[in-house]
Amino acid sequence: MVFSFTQKVLFKHCDPAGIVFFPRYFEMMNDCVEAFFEEALKWPFESFHITGGVPTVTIATKFTAPSRHGDKLILSLEILRIGRTSFGYLMAAHCSDEQRFSTEAILVHTNKEGKPQPIPEPVRLHLKKFIKAGS
Repeated sequence: MVFSFTQKVLFKHCDPAGIVFFPRYFEMMNDCVEAFFEEALKWPFESFHITGGVPTVTIATKFTAPSRHGDKLILSLEILRIGRTSFGYLMAAHCSDEQRFSTEAILVHTNKEGKPQPIPEPVRLHLKKFIKAGS
């Protein structure tokens, strides 16, 4: 299964040339991840950020085409692997049939002190539904 998130490119995302300023893509990625946690994992950020978090420990992104003000991006997220305290995902953004970026990242579940903690079993079960075919 693939999680999808729609993001219209807004004026605030663009540089003076009218294309998305690349750091804004990382904000969009995080918005997609936050929506994934709430909608797909049933574990909204506001419920677990009281006791810990899920920081990104590694991320690799390839930008393949520019996005412009008004474009409608579809961000798709699939799980690549699930560990005891972390998981990896693949995310891609498309506008119509054109890919705009792809990224792979690893998030780790931590306590307030930043120490890795096991992913709760109910969350793990939801994550498994989004494992990319062939992973």
